[in-house]
Amino acid sequence: MADHRSTDPGQTVTNCSMPPRFRTPGWKLSLLVVTFIGLICHAFIGTELCSMTVKEIAEMPGNVLHLLQEMVPPSTRGLPKIYKAILETLQMCLVGTVFGVFVSVPLGLLAAKSLSPHKSIYIASRGFVSFCRTVPDLVWAIFFVIIVGLGPLAGTLTLMVDTIGFAGRFFAEAFEEVDSGPQEALSAIGSSNNGTFFSCVLPAAAPSCINTTMFSIERAVQSSVVLGLVGAGGIGMLLEEPMVWQNYREATTVVLTIFIMLVAVEQLNGYLRRQLIGKSG
Repeated sequence: MADHRSTDPGQTVTNCSMPPRFRTPGWKLSLLVVTFIGLICHAFIGTELCSMTVKEIAEMPGNVLHLLQEMVPPSTRGLPKIYKAILETLQMCLVGTVFGVFVSVPLGLLAAKSLSPHKSIYIASRGFVSFCRTVPDLVWAIFFVIIVGLGPLAGTLTLMVDTIGFAGRFFAEAFEEVDSGPQEALSAIGSSNNGTFFSCVLPAAAPSCINTTMFSIERAVQSSVVLGLVGAGGIGMLLEEPMVWQNYREATTVVLTIFIMLVAVEQLNGYLRRQLIGKSG
């Protein structure tokens, strides 16, 4: 214990000690930490990182350099197909997101605990949104490819379901966080539930809903690239063939195009989000 004595003669001498920085962990926390460390070690062995030899590690820079030499310069032979694929990708993202958001607004209303008309409807709506969100995009894409065949329709339906799972959850939370005072006041003067929602709840939750919608568009553009690998349309379909046939220069062109498209969509999305939130606020 440290003895801190005052230098002011008019003050009394007090003894104080610094509080301990760490508390002694209990047996449950200690067991959890040991288990977590054991899982990390087991995963380290399972990923074969520990089996890499010094020779393999030393050869990695040379392999990377060799791959870069095969990827540069990018090929311009497939540019006409790339332009068409970019347009198809953006169309998929726009239609899938718009329809997904339209479905998510009433679904978010039913999934909001304070606004849902019945507990069973609330549970069913929450369960449906969670189901759409937890199933991976690739699984939805394979499912719709089997139903409607290869092409952009399967990708559009996949992005719509993915948007419902993402936007439906955040719309419901935004509706629940709206102040209940104005809603009670409108109900007291005889306003209907629909009137209260459209005149009070939706305007108050508009900034959050706009943010969610804009981020849904970004997620749709990113997801559409991967969906093309399973035949669900978009520019991702152009990436599979050159990678399989090791035509790395053409693959580089596709990758650079995807990068430029994602950056452009992100910048445009940010500008529109600032404009829309500023006007709604």
